[in-house]
Amino acid sequence: MVWLGKSAMKLEANRHLLAILIASHPRRWDSIPQIAKISTQLAVAIVAGLLCNWLHVPVGWLIGPLVVGIAYALIQGNPQPLPAAFMSVGQAVIAIATAAGFDYQTLARATTYALPLLLCIIITGSLSLCNGYLLWRWAGIDWATVFLGSIPGASHSLVAMSEEMGADAIAVALLQYIRVLLVSLIIPTLASLFFPIDAIAPSVTTIPTESHLVIWLNLLVLVACGGLGIWGGRWLRLPAKMFLGPFLAGLVAVWTLPQQLQMPDVFFSAGLLLVGLSVGLKFDWETTRKLFKAVLLEVALVIVLILICLGVGYEFHLVTQVDTMTSVLGCTPGGITAMIATVIQLGGDSGLVLAMQMTRMLLILLISPILATFILQKAAGYGCESQGK
Repeated sequence: MVWLGKSAMKLEANRHLLAILIASHPRRWDSIPQIAKISTQLAVAIVAGLLCNWLHVPVGWLIGPLVVGIAYALIQGNPQPLPAAFMSVGQAVIAIATAAGFDYQTLARATTYALPLLLCIIITGSLSLCNGYLLWRWAGIDWATVFLGSIPGASHSLVAMSEEMGADAIAVALLQYIRVLLVSLIIPTLASLFFPIDAIAPSVTTIPTESHLVIWLNLLVLVACGGLGIWGGRWLRLPAKMFLGPFLAGLVAVWTLPQQLQMPDVFFSAGLLLVGLSVGLKFDWETTRKLFKAVLLEVALVIVLILICLGVGYEFHLVTQVDTMTSVLGCTPGGITAMIATVIQLGGDSGLVLAMQMTRMLLILLISPILATFILQKAAGYGCESQGK
């Protein structure tokens, strides 16, 4: 009996000690179910990414986790954001992967047709901004969202930087990928119908064999670019610092290293997954109700934009004497992966298409945050003046 009494006293003392520990460190104990919840979300997002990738969904590793995040937020009834570190890592990975695609050869190839190419980029960008203006006027979406949602090209990069620019990331993702899906579906179909293989003399593009960094050094450089880029972006107070900082650090590494820097596919997929899941878990049903009208308008406006860009591409062909297939596919409003696949399959100069698309993407990534910040400041000033009156 004495032994039982002592055991009961020890048990009671341990219970009180545990209660004191939990009370003194509530976050430490609350983090256990939080870790389990995040692990489950990541596991389901990985399955969704694999499924979308198997079904050949464009940017499947972004779309699949995005849908998972939206579904989870809907089931819970309110947004369920991930810790900010997940989004920061995803942004850094995508930024460095984007920078790794730019090299001197790509830009040098584009300089051959610099003036016509610049005019095409300006025309395509201006038409896209007109689409955004019409969405802003007719659908009632804020200007930051329609601006980033309407810019052609670099869609996953623009989604990654959207939150830092004060835009609705859900709406930006939706608008961007409606455009990507329509471009990827319509342009290859029209190209195969109106520019058959027999009508083109395909140019053979030689792919130079380049030396790559050894695996451990490559990973070390990637980590350094991410860390230094995030730190530098904060120190320089760059717009969209979590994206532009690593992007600029990646460009410096790509253009100064004697060997080619590579972003492993698994890392890039993981970055897309983190961004997609982070954005999806912030889903708000009220936002979606507002977007229904915007989706219908976006479909119609993108179709019109595609047809106009086909005309711009044909004019590029007339001015530069570049074959029609290459000109048309190089002037599309985004969908770079589908365009490269199309030009390889149907004929044309895949190197020039890549140079045209990548040059436009570089200009968009560098100019968009600065232009968006300027426009939003002007809009805010206009709003204050209107309220003052």
